[in-house]
Amino acid sequence: MVPILLVLLLALLLFGLGFAVKILWWIAIIVLVVWLLGFLMRSTTTSGRSRWYRW
Repeated sequence: MVPILLVLLLALLLFGLGFAVKILWWIAIIVLVVWLLGFLMRSTTTSGRSRWYRW
């Protein structure tokens, strides 16, 4: 009984980990797209130099 529970627990853990990694990949892709859009649509400052960040 214990080995079956351990195998089920391992399967649930791996499934959850796989789901979390897949979600993290989607978040990384969205952040990359937003960063690229911000980089491509950057505006010029008063000195004429372009700046793609707001720090």
